[in-house]
This record gives sequence, structure tokens and C-alpha cells, in this order.
Amino acid sequence: MAKKRDEIAENLTWDLSTVFENDAAWELELKRVSEKLETVNAYEGHLLDSAQSLLEITEIELEISRAVEKVYVYASMKHDQDTQVSLYQEYEAKATNLYAKFGESFAFYEPEFLALTPERYESFRREEPKLERYSHMFERLFAKKEHILSPKEEKLLASASEIFGAAAETFEIFDNADIELPMIKDEKGQEVQLTHGNYISLMESKERKVRKAAYQALYSNYEQYQHTYAKTLQTNVKVHNFKAKMRGYHSARQAALSSNFIPEEVYDKLLESVNKYLPLLHRYIKLREQILGLEDDLKMYDVYTPLSDLDYKFNYPEAVEKAQEVLQILGPEYAHHVKKAFEERWIDVAENSGKRSGAYSGGCYDTNAFMLLNWQETLDDLFTLVHEMGHSMHSTFTRENQPYVYGDYPIFLAEIASTTNENILTESLLAASTDEKVRFAILNHWLDGFRGTVFRQSQFAEFEHEIHKADQEGKVLTSEFMNQLYADLNEKYYGLPARENSEIQYEWARIPHFYYNYYVFQYATGFAAATYLAEAIVKGGTDAREKYLTYLKAGSSDYPLAVIAQAGVDMEETTYLESAFAVFEKRLIELEKLVEKGAHL
Repeated sequence: MAKKRDEIAENLTWDLSTVFENDAAWELELKRVSEKLETVNAYEGHLLDSAQSLLEITEIELEISRAVEKVYVYASMKHDQDTQVSLYQEYEAKATNLYAKFGESFAFYEPEFLALTPERYESFRREEPKLERYSHMFERLFAKKEHILSPKEEKLLASASEIFGAAAETFEIFDNADIELPMIKDEKGQEVQLTHGNYISLMESKERKVRKAAYQALYSNYEQYQHTYAKTLQTNVKVHNFKAKMRGYHSARQAALSSNFIPEEVYDKLLESVNKYLPLLHRYIKLREQILGLEDDLKMYDVYTPLSDLDYKFNYPEAVEKAQEVLQILGPEYAHHVKKAFEERWIDVAENSGKRSGAYSGGCYDTNAFMLLNWQETLDDLFTLVHEMGHSMHSTFTRENQPYVYGDYPIFLAEIASTTNENILTESLLAASTDEKVRFAILNHWLDGFRGTVFRQSQFAEFEHEIHKADQEGKVLTSEFMNQLYADLNEKYYGLPARENSEIQYEWARIPHFYYNYYVFQYATGFAAATYLAEAIVKGGTDAREKYLTYLKAGSSDYPLAVIAQAGVDMEETTYLESAFAVFEKRLIELEKLVEKGAHL
């Protein structure tokens, strides 16, 4: 049974008092910002009165946005640490409402700005030099011109933002707070509560009966509630398609990728490349069958268990030490911030009852770059720690080097920073060992990581695109439809017969990222780019490191593809993908040779 929140040691929790001293301070700020928003309507219709008014209203919008983010961060993280607490459910709802009011209040901004002619814009820039700071933001707005609606329509869409987000919020509360997963027996025959946090740990068990029990128990829940999950996901997909149609995009995918100026060809090239290299995944699955002694009988619940018998458990202090050691390669400034993150309680480490599942890096421009974990003491947890640290360091470097207007970055860039750390950890561990059994364990972990991040997330991306297309074509996204689609894709990717792995057809129902709107493909592109970058940093010394840090510091001061090009990766070509699959094959070959030598025994 997971511990209650108040049973967790303070040093294993994040320090949100650095955001607001207490709940009372948060409530005062909520009131202040709410009142500030009430004054915004006075600016409507006056954005382009003069160069000075454009500057003034732009800076007021950014100032309020900055305050709204801070209010939301505190409320959402208080909620995430224990989703069962009604007070913080209320706080998050109020913060979400504040975001909606902010969007509604400034809905006039983009339509009014886009009435600006190029000639008048240049005149404004000459009259008010301080506008130059916002030139890239303005450039991005001009690029969206054909998809911006009238002020009245923009205000209407903004006022409906809470409604548009209701399906995702319902999924989150239902999946994390309302559902209690079954009890199962662990390796010692003791009853344990299955949770989202310990599921993967149980699936990595050496005992096949434990893996099978966890797998069947988890998916029995999703089978039982499949129609509810189908309705929330279907509604969310409809929201994506509706908003895209209203803005004149030909699809939800085009709308989602256009927000970060990512060509759709990047998505298509990813799926084409992954499908081209599926034989490598099938080869790895066959090797897994051989090692586990399950020829022609491997099931989906056998996919996660490590193939090595080495005990690679890490307690949290050991993981902290290892993370600091490995990430020193990124330089003294990077190492300094990593040390601060550990010492100043940026990280919420331990699992507790009601805590949001999984892991993430959060925060905003005026807070620490917090991290949420659900620590289970596995090797994977060490990789998760350096992964989230990659996000948090990206945030920290960006905020220290960019003004608020460019003090964030799109997910497309974020997933590169996090998985570069994972790949650096792998490179470091391999370089430090000649022991065949140790190398076997590390290679197995990396190959599993590649499978889970490049192949698996591409499978998700393919599913996500298919359900959006189906809804756009007027098909109903019933649970039966999505079960069949998912089962077929799973069989294609893994080469395992769907009829013998029937439970996996419900997996779509448990993936929160399907509510994020064409998010998951960026895990795959990011890991592929990170594979290349990590090798360059490890082998290329100071020059490669400095180019990488330039990317971390850039934030959104340029377009995403231009930012990552500064680190040396052209993501409009398939070279980085081909290179990533070459590394996968190279490491798979080494693993196969180690199996021939009996390193797995």
C-alpha cells in the first residue's frame, strides 16, 4: 500500500514555499491577478493606437501572463502531489479558470495586432526602439495571420477553453484519483497494491507469474471502463479537430505542428523511417525470446523485464551521486545547477497515495524548475532522474539567458535535452566497463529505452494520427474501433500475434499523452537527435558541449528547427534518424554476440 503524503520524509518532497510562502499567499496573489484582469478590457481596441500603446499593452499582457503562470504552477503541483485533496482540486480548478480568463481577456490581442500592415509595423519599430525585443514574437504572430479569427470569434473560443479541456481533466481525475487498481502477489507471495507508479517495476520482475498478474490486473481495469475512456478520448479528439477546422487548418496535425513551425513532413519521415526499421525491433524481440527461453511464446508482459540478472537497484542517494558524476561532462555551469536542484529540494521523489503517476519537469519563469518522480529504486529510475534533470536544466539555462517573452521552449526541443542526458548516461556507463555481464545489462537497458522511446512512441504517434483522421472522416471512435486499431498496430510493431496478447488492445486507454495533441512523436524525434548529440558531446569535447549549451540557452528566441541546428542537428532530413537506427543496430549486434558468449547466463 502506498504511503500517505504526510508519511513522506520532507527531504524527499519538493519545496513549493519558494513559489508562495503558504496557501494564504497564493490566495492573495490569485485575488490580485484576477482583479488586474478586470482592467484589461480598457485596452481592447487600442493596441495599435501608437507605437507606445503597442509596447505598453504587449508588456502588460506578458506581465500578467507571468503572474498567471506562477499561480497555476503552485496550484497544479499542490494538486499533483496528492490528487485526493479537495482543497487543491479546488485550487487547480481556480487556476485553470484564471488561465481561461486571461486568454479571454487578451483574446483581442492577436486579431488587433494582425491588422497591422508591414509598413505601419516598420514605422512603429522606428518610433519605439524597445519594440525590437519582441520582434521574433511579432514575426511568429504574422506567420499565423491566416489562422487568426475575428476578435469576437477569438474571444468566444477563449471563453470555452475550460470546456475544451474538460475531457482531459476528467481522464486525469478518473485515472489517478477515482480508480483503485487491484491487489496482486509479488515475488514473495505477499499482497501488494498495484499502482501506476509500481506497474513498470512489477513488469520488470524476474517472476513471469508476477508480470502476468500485474499485466492482467492493470488491463482488467481498462477493459472494465473502456467505454468511459473511449468517450473522454473521443471528445478530446473532437476538440482538436474542431479547433483546427475553425482556424482554417486542413487537419489537427497541421494545426498542432504549425504552432511550433514544424513541417508535417518531419512527422511523416519519422513514421516512414521507423516502419522501414521495424525488422530491427522484430530481431530484438526474437533475441528476447531466446534469452528468456520463450521461443514462440513471448507475450507483451515479457517485453519489459530486464534480460540481465545483475542487480542494478539504486537507492535515491546513490542515484543523486551518479547523476552528478555523469552530468559533469556538460561543464561546471551545468554541474552547479544540478547540485542546486538536489540541495534546494526541486524534486518530489517518493510515491504516495493519490500522487500523479509518472514523472515530469515543471515550474515557470519565476520558480525553480521542479521535478516530480515516483521513485521505485530501479535502473530505469536513474535514467528517469537524469531525463527530468535534462528538462529542468534546459529550463534553467533558458530562463537565465532569455527574457520572459522567450523564456520557454516547445516540447519538440524539450525532449532532445532530456534524452541527451539519458544517452550521455549510457555512453558513460559503457565507457567505464569492460565486464561482459555489465555491458550486457547496459546495452539491454539502452535497447529497451530505444524501443520504448523511438519505436513505441512512434506506434503511439501512428495511432494518434489515425484516430484524428478517423474522427475527421466522420467515424465514431468507439472502444471497439480503437481496440482493433491499437491491436493491429501493436502486432505490426512487435510482431506478436494480437489474438495471443488480447489485453494490450486496451493500452490506448491508459496513455495520458493522447490528450496532449500530437505530442508523442516528439519523444521519438528527440531521442533520435539525442543519440547523435550524446556521441558528439562524449567524443567531441568542449566544442560540441558549447554548441549544445547554446541550444539550451536559446529558449524560443528563434524557430525550433533553427535552434536545434545550432547544436548541429538538421531535423528536416532523415540523417539523424538513420544514424540513430545505426546505433541501435550496432548495439543490438554487440548484445547478440554477448548472448553467444553466454554473458546473459
